[in-house]
Formats: sequence, structure tokens, C-alpha cells
Amino acid sequence: MKIVEAVDIISAGDFARSETWESACLEVEEALRCTDWPHGSGSFVINPKRKGNGVKPIKTPCISQLEKHCWRVEALPPLASNVLRPGDLDALVVRDGHYIAFEWETGNIASSHRALNKLVLGLIHRAIIGCFLVVPSRAMYTYLTDRVGNMEELRAYFPLWSAASAKVEEAVLRIYAVEQDAIDEKVRLIPKGTDGRARR
Repeated sequence: MKIVEAVDIISAGDFARSETWESACLEVEEALRCTDWPHGSGSFVINPKRKGNGVKPIKTPCISQLEKHCWRVEALPPLASNVLRPGDLDALVVRDGHYIAFEWETGNIASSHRALNKLVLGLIHRAIIGCFLVVPSRAMYTYLTDRVGNMEELRAYFPLWSAASAKVEEAVLRIYAVEQDAIDEKVRLIPKGTDGRARR
């Protein structure tokens, strides 16, 4: 899989330039580049049927690679009792006493907003100090199930989340846009899960 864009929505304080953050970025980028389809093939090739592919199975190799670097899967950092408890994060790691979070967006655009709000609140409440969100590029979005959150639809709201940097002294929020290595009509479609009426 290719990383086609990386945007730091929030980058405040010395942590953004620390070796700890740099190391976490390298681990995440390695895990993203290890993400393949079909799984085990070594590259990410997608069937170009419009809106024909699901989303949730895509992140499996990435999460597995993060686990090799001791990231915990489906976890949360400690939260104060007065903080709204969000759903579990896709992955979480503690480095030098700092919690760093990882989310791969598999829902619709409203879900992407909720994911970003969850991460920003985590930064404001100092439950985490750094976080990543992964979304498909616009080019990849074309081949995925309808209305999946993507970089271009989120871009207009970047200033809103960036404004949260005024409330934090040490924090980083990075969004990665990812894309297929190639397209091939012979590759099997990525399965769609069923979650209520949503098919991802």
C-alpha cells in the first residue's frame, strides 16, 4: 500500500520533534506499507469495480504489524472519571510514559468526524499525546463501499481540529491518506461486512 499524503493537523510542543514521536511514525508507516490485498500477496491490488470493495478487512495486516512492535489492539488509555468514554482505539502504545493512539477509519464520513473528535478530546484531556488517523485517498475511495470517509471530504474541516492546538501544550495529530499499489479486475473484491444497514 502507498502513503500518498501525511498531514499534521495538530503539532504542538517539543513532542512533535522528539525521537519518541519519530519512532512511532516510522512504525506506523512501515505497517501501512505492509498492508496488502489479497492478504499475503505483498502488495495492495484492488478490483476497480466502483464501490465494490469493503473496508474493514483492509487494516488487518497493518494492525498485525503494529502488534509486532508491542502496540495493544482494541485498547484505551486511562481516562479521568469525568471524561466521556469513547469506543476502543484500533491500537495503542506507551512509549517513554506517553500514550500514542492509532485509528484506521472504516466508517462513513460521519464516523470519520467522530473518530477525529475522539482523538482530539484525548489530546485535550492529556489521555494521549500523539495520534494517527488513516483514511483512503480520493482515488482509492472510488473503489470502496459508498460514502466511506476519505481525505478530501475531511480536508475542509482541518482548521476546526487544528484550532484545538490552542488548548494543548504537547500534542500531535497526524492523518495519513493511503492508496492502492495497482488495480486489477481479476483480483477478488474485498469482502463487505454487515453492521446493521451499513456495509463496510
